Amino acid sequence: MRGRERSKPDEVADAKVERFAYPGTPARLYSLAWWIASSLTYRQPTLLWVTEWGIWASSENWHLYYKLRQSYGDMRLLHEAPGHLFLEYESEDLATFLQLAMLNGWGGYVLTGANYVNAFFSHDEYIKFYASEDVLLSDVRKEWVRS
Repeated sequence: MRGRERSKPDEVADAKVERFAYPGTPARLYSLAWWIASSLTYRQPTLLWVTEWGIWASSENWHLYYKLRQSYGDMRLLHEAPGHLFLEYESEDLATFLQLAMLNGWGGYVLTGANYVNAFFSHDEYIKFYASEDVLLSDVRKEWVRS
């Protein structure tokens, strides 16, 4: 991020923020993860950066996470490589990894290449969306109302 002159969205002083609780059922997480992966990315590379894990150990499915990661030929442990860069055509992959991270009770960031709207998802089952302008969050609000 430093090389791209990007800050974490929660470190931008004048960012507009919307916070939403996760949906009431885990089954709804995938549709929201898919919406994030397909709508906020504008078909540009997106970084999924996991920064919190091990907090709710009983909800973590490490086996599934590592099998998924290994299916991409990546044998590294999460603490060795907590970021996953998804290219513009990998929105389904991003949605899957994001859903699994949320189900595992992890936290982290969705940092889009477009940098219009970015997100922080928390181990405490909420997600915050950040944008430079309030109007950019209007689609986020509409989607959360639908969910």
